[in-house]
Amino acid sequence: MLAGAVVLAACLAGLLTRPVGFLAFFWPANALLLGLMIRVPGTARPYGWLAAGAAYMAADLIIGTPLLKNVILNAANLAGVGLAYAVYTRLPPGLRRLRHPASLLHLMLVAVAGGAAAGVIGGLANPILFGRSVISGWVFWCVTEIVNFIAILPALLSAPTLAAWPRVRAQLARTRWTDYLPVLALALSCLAALLIGGPGTLAFPVPALLWCALAYPVFPTAVLTSLFGFGTLSLVAAMPVFDVAASQATSDLISARLGISLVALAPIMLAIAMQNRNRLMARLQHLAAHDTLTGVANRGAFQARAQALLSSRHGPAAALMIDLDHFKRVNDTVGHAGGDAVLVTFSQRVAQCLRRDDVLGRVGGEEFAVFLPDCPARDAIGIAERIRAAVKQPIRLRDGRQLTVTASVGLSTTDGAVPVALETLLAEADARLYDAKSRGRDRVEGISPG
Repeated sequence: MLAGAVVLAACLAGLLTRPVGFLAFFWPANALLLGLMIRVPGTARPYGWLAAGAAYMAADLIIGTPLLKNVILNAANLAGVGLAYAVYTRLPPGLRRLRHPASLLHLMLVAVAGGAAAGVIGGLANPILFGRSVISGWVFWCVTEIVNFIAILPALLSAPTLAAWPRVRAQLARTRWTDYLPVLALALSCLAALLIGGPGTLAFPVPALLWCALAYPVFPTAVLTSLFGFGTLSLVAAMPVFDVAASQATSDLISARLGISLVALAPIMLAIAMQNRNRLMARLQHLAAHDTLTGVANRGAFQARAQALLSSRHGPAAALMIDLDHFKRVNDTVGHAGGDAVLVTFSQRVAQCLRRDDVLGRVGGEEFAVFLPDCPARDAIGIAERIRAAVKQPIRLRDGRQLTVTASVGLSTTDGAVPVALETLLAEADARLYDAKSRGRDRVEGISPG
C-alpha cells in the first residue's frame, strides 16, 4: 500500500509537467519508488511491485492516457526501477549509503542502469507513440531517468532514520542564525539567476551550494541540491531555446539536463568528504582525550575538564583518588587480559556511582581520579563509599571465573570559601589514598585542605 500511494502521488505530480503529446520533463515517481524500496526493504516484495504497477497505471488512466500508451510508458518505468534496484542491491554494503565519496560514482552506475533499461522500452515505443526514431527515444528517455534518479536518490539515501530524528531535532534547536547564511546565499544566488537571465545563470548557485556542503551534513546538502535540480530543470523547460514541443530530443536539451545533474553531484560529494573528515577528527580527538582500554578520560583530558569546572564554579568541591588493591596479584592470577577486564568493569562501576557533571579519569595503571563539582564534603564521602562498595561486587570474567577486588579511596574536599588549586586537591587526595593503603586498604580516607 505504501509503495502504491507514493507512486500514485508522485505520478500525478509528474504528469503536471507533461506537455501535450510528449513526456514529462520531470518524473519523480521512479526515483521515489527506488528510494522507498531501498530504505524500506519490505516494500520490495512482490505485492509492493504489484501495488506500484497498479499506481502507475491508475495515474495515467486518471488523465485519460490511452491503454496501449499507458502500458508501454509504465512498462518502461517498472523496467528502469527494477534494473536499478537489482544493481543497487549488488553493490558492496559499504557503498550503498552515502558515507564515502565513491558512493556517488556507484549511484551513477545505478542511475545509468535504470535509465538504460527504461530507454530500451522507450526507444522501441518512440516511433509508435511520438513518431520519432528509436535512437532519439532511447537517448532522451535514458537521460531523463538518469537526471531524475540523481536529483532525488541522494536525499532519500542520506535521510536520517526515524530513530535518529530526536537527535536531529535537538541539533536544530541548537542552531544559530549564522548557520542559515549558506541557505540565504543559495536563495540570493537563485534570485540573481532569475533576475539576470541567460545561459550562465545555471551556474550562479554553485558557489553557494559548495558553501552549504562545507557547512551542513550530507542530508541537508542533498535536499538543497535536489531543490536546485528541480528549479533549474523547470527553468530549462521554460527557456524558448529548449522548447520541448519543438526539440524534445535535441543534444542541447540533453546536455543541459546532464550538466545540471553533474553540477548537483559536486556539493554532495564534498559534503560526504567533509562528513568523513569531521568523523575522523572527532575520533582522533576522542582517542587523544580518552583512555583506550576503559574509555574514561585520560590524565590530560581529566585535568583540563576538572580545572574548567573548578574555575567556573565557586562552591564546594571534592577530589577522589582511587586505586585497586593488590592489582599486581590480580594480573598474576588471571593474566593481563583478565586484569584488563577487571579495569574495564571497575571503571564502569565507578562511572555508575557518579553524577552527570562529575569527571572520571584514569591517571595511572590502576589508579583513577574523580572530580566532584558542587559537592559538599558529606555528599563526597557518600559517593566515595558507594564506589568502594560497588567495586567489591564479584566480577565475572569471560572464562566464567569470578573475582572479587577492593579499592582504596583518598578524598580531598573544599568548601569554596578560599580558592584551592586543582593540583592541591589531587595531591591531598593522593596523600589520603596512601593513608588508606597503610591502614589496611578497602577504605576511604579524607581531609579538607580549604
